[in-house]
Amino acid sequence: MKRIILAGGSGFLGRALARSLGAQGCEVIVLSRSPQARGGGVTEIGWDAQSPGDWTPWLDGAEAVINLTGKSVDCRYTAANRRVILASRVDSTRALGRAIAACRRPPKVWLNCSSATIYKHTFDTPMDENGAIGATPAAKDAFSIEVIRQWEQALDEARTPGTRKVALRATMVFGPDGGVFPVLRRLARLGLGGAMGGGRQFVSWMHVTDFCRAVDRLLADDALSGPVNLAAPGPVTNREMMRLIREQFGVPFGLPATDWMLTAGAFFIRTETELIIKSRRVVPGRLLNAGFKFEFPELRGALANLGR
Repeated sequence: MKRIILAGGSGFLGRALARSLGAQGCEVIVLSRSPQARGGGVTEIGWDAQSPGDWTPWLDGAEAVINLTGKSVDCRYTAANRRVILASRVDSTRALGRAIAACRRPPKVWLNCSSATIYKHTFDTPMDENGAIGATPAAKDAFSIEVIRQWEQALDEARTPGTRKVALRATMVFGPDGGVFPVLRRLARLGLGGAMGGGRQFVSWMHVTDFCRAVDRLLADDALSGPVNLAAPGPVTNREMMRLIREQFGVPFGLPATDWMLTAGAFFIRTETELIIKSRRVVPGRLLNAGFKFEFPELRGALANLGR
């Protein structure tokens, strides 16, 4: 039985991956700060995401390590939150790197989460893995990009020559019971599902089924290492996304949100406008070149599946 180590596997994506991998007969070991009893071939082990502990022996002989650890960015970027956002990603990556380096039988592959937010704010140029990287003042993304740079640097610097490493530059993942989709569905049903901040900014997204399938491919394909974009091949504008969501749920009208409304709303719900106003036109260049076939390449089909 293949053993998969899933660090930070208690959230939406971690639970989806645990179900998928467990259904394939894998032994899934979830590293969690608050371990709980789980079924379905999933065992939770405690760790602090910073230092060696009782969790480290589980890596020896494991097939793979998948690291999704990191404080949610859906918060206000106060000084304290900035420190935790950065440290939770970099420290956990370094801790796993040290543990893998100490293994007698190191895992064959290490998938470490990153973010497609690293690419430049753009309205016209699709960004594959060779796309331009850097901050844009209008997108207010300087902090996020610096976090991703340090996150991927920690992965690159880990001395694990026997383990293939992949940086998962993930986009927004849509699932029926987690992530941003339930929030957008609720906004549409309340009549608040109009274009946000002008609506011309691009949204890159991925159906949770394709996310899990892409992870399966990356675990198996020895030719894929380094940064890989996890995104559907059909990014859409915010305006089009909200129109399709309203259409799916039979809502004829959605109140738009202007820039000042987004700023005020973000303050009151304790988040940042960057999550909405940045244009992320990201495409899965390396997955497509490797022959990966998406079940949900276009948003209309993905929403029809999620809306059932």
